[in-house]
Amino acid sequence: MTLRVVFMGTPDFAVPALTAVAEAHTVCCVYTQPPRPAGRGKKDRPSPTHVTAEALGLPVRHPPTLKDPADREAFAALGADVAVVAAYGLILPRPVLDAPRLGCVNIHASLLPRWRGAAPIQRAIMTGDAETGLTIMQMEAGLDTGPMLLTARTPIGPDTTAGALHDTLAGMGGPLILEALAGLEAGTLTATPQPDEGVTYAAKIDKAESRLDWSRPAEDLGRHIRGLTPFPGAFFEHDGERIKLLAATPVEGRAEAAPGTVLDEAPTVACGDGTALRLNRLQRAGKGPVEADAFLRGRPLPPGTVLG
Repeated sequence: MTLRVVFMGTPDFAVPALTAVAEAHTVCCVYTQPPRPAGRGKKDRPSPTHVTAEALGLPVRHPPTLKDPADREAFAALGADVAVVAAYGLILPRPVLDAPRLGCVNIHASLLPRWRGAAPIQRAIMTGDAETGLTIMQMEAGLDTGPMLLTARTPIGPDTTAGALHDTLAGMGGPLILEALAGLEAGTLTATPQPDEGVTYAAKIDKAESRLDWSRPAEDLGRHIRGLTPFPGAFFEHDGERIKLLAATPVEGRAEAAPGTVLDEAPTVACGDGTALRLNRLQRAGKGPVEADAFLRGRPLPPGTVLG
């Protein structure tokens, strides 16, 4: 059966789900964050979900909040069977949660109850999780606390970056939400309460986390770098220049040097606990990413250099 759906999402992550839902059901309206200043000209730029919705010929609304009673009444007046939410960016108040016949369902980028909150993809990589996935959740007033409808899993490999994992999970969102909507409408899908054990919170990435702390072990730094790639990116400083580190590999052997010291021509850098990290891909400000050998031709880091 074709459902009448309100779709609520903002970034690229939401786009595959919107496209899938629009192909299978009637999307009566798309809600997204208002256009924000972006680019060198700081002109207002609509969100990826907004752009996709317009390309699909769907009506778009972008209220700055959902606190205004008029906005809540306008939402209810849509007469939706269900609202599908994917990284929308606003808390849904109770009148909005209760308005659709089948409620509001969220596509969350983790295996709940692990990594509730704002940055589940990054935190899963940075912590060293072996796998993650998606949870389709019936929304309630708490932060990602609602009962679970469906899950899907994917491994996190030793080289997986936040960008790659984001794209994998976003691609999984369309098929999984269609399965969930079919089950909800048929009455064959039972919501399961989240367990009390295993709850973790994925705090928003703070800008201060981008600066590399060479006193940490190399394995930790490697995961940290992958979790911040491509955005906002991990960096170190040398001679007053901020340099992004986009890929690095922990190496065998004990580093007998102070953390942050360049050990060889690779370059390999000493880290905490006597470990070391080989820098593989770097980026100078205003330039494109390059492999280490190309980087060193323009910006040598001779052995003995201490990186900040």
